[in-house]
Amino acid sequence: MNILVMAGGSGSRLWPSSRGLFPKQFLSIAGENTMLQATLARVEGLSNSTSVICNEEHRFVVAQQAQEFGAELTSIILEPVGRNTAPAIALAAFDALDSCDGAAPLLLVMAADHVIEDVAAFHAAVAVAKAQAEAGKVVTFGIVPESAHTGYGYIQRGSESGSGAYAVSRFVEKPDASTAQSYLDDGGYYWNSGMFLFAADVYLNELKTFRPDIYAACEKAYLGKNRDVDFLRVDADAFKACPDESIDYAVMEKTDKAVVVPLSAGWSDVGAWSSLWEIGEQDASGNVISGDVLSHNTSNSYIRAEHRLVATVGLDNIVVVETNDAILVAAKDQVQDVKKIVESLKAQGRSEVSQHRHVYRPWGVFDSIDNGERYQVKRITVKPGAKLSVQMHHHRAEHWIVVSGTAKVTNGDNELTLTENQSTYIPVGVIHALENPGVIPLELIEVQSGSYLGEDDIVRFEDRYGRAPKA
Repeated sequence: MNILVMAGGSGSRLWPSSRGLFPKQFLSIAGENTMLQATLARVEGLSNSTSVICNEEHRFVVAQQAQEFGAELTSIILEPVGRNTAPAIALAAFDALDSCDGAAPLLLVMAADHVIEDVAAFHAAVAVAKAQAEAGKVVTFGIVPESAHTGYGYIQRGSESGSGAYAVSRFVEKPDASTAQSYLDDGGYYWNSGMFLFAADVYLNELKTFRPDIYAACEKAYLGKNRDVDFLRVDADAFKACPDESIDYAVMEKTDKAVVVPLSAGWSDVGAWSSLWEIGEQDASGNVISGDVLSHNTSNSYIRAEHRLVATVGLDNIVVVETNDAILVAAKDQVQDVKKIVESLKAQGRSEVSQHRHVYRPWGVFDSIDNGERYQVKRITVKPGAKLSVQMHHHRAEHWIVVSGTAKVTNGDNELTLTENQSTYIPVGVIHALENPGVIPLELIEVQSGSYLGEDDIVRFEDRYGRAPKA
């Protein structure tokens, strides 16, 4: 059995913590580990082959978080553009078949941004689903509902298909409150989890039957693949031509092989801030508190302070989320509309929609701590052994001051070794590079000055992470 972790979501409803370049699956918002790392932990013992599929721009984050957690990934499949779950799973199915010897492997498909509290119950449900998948069924996991939730789609079960599994009678879109209550009272409906288990060839055959256009586009994209260090890249033009479709619409609602396995394991898709309140540890006033928070006469609220003291007085059913560059205050029953704020940020072209002040790079991280019309100040941390690209800028000069660690600097024709309190100045147009040759993180302050300070004013000549143009 191969495992596919889908890590391509944007998590816009969890803004401002979740951003386009660093969405919720890479955040530690439901435990000490990031959501991706928690998912990798959850599948330990189920398989020795785990792949992650993600957006091109998230590739280094996935690789770093897997490495930090100690998970060895079989493959990191890169989507040139987002085309929803049916094409993403098809790429993984082609890769699973391409890598196997003998019988087609099973493929357990999971999202990187879900919470499952009872791992043992999850493994037991996988065992039930595995027997069904080995019999040629296309299995989905149905969450035993705990409330008449209107934020999830539902699955109605049919006749028993085997021990602990049922044929799927139908899939139902997100219902209104009264309909959801009727489903809960009926007892034969489950929340649609978006998790699946099937043989790779069975899925591809069903996709080819019901959506031959998606199958053909994905097959062409996969045949044009190439492996780049840890990453599997598919043909970008072929994949861009693929229709955007979910596995539910493309296959699950059409196939006669669909089976649902009930799962009761403390599951949540963490689709909004209210979900974190629901699954969090509530105090005597019904509040879920994270970070440096003081509250008075506040109840039934979710309050998250990431960088500063947050104080609340006289609030009920409110969500407050503080980051170092934005604060969200919302009624808890209206947090689904946070996406409207994200849409407004996009329309205004604001950077807060896509990135945090902390921006992660394969070599480390930088924090934009101050900026003005013709200057910007960054705090840069370079991991031991890491190196920024050999580059130059057309519009800005840079001044580097080492705070701690050792810096190996290329500044034009000069090579320098700088330590604490030493600095160098890099004029406009001068080719330069920065490397940490030491065994501890290198921290420095970078002061940029010039007429244009955007991140796109970087001309790369060499880069060990594959970001420079090929010669």
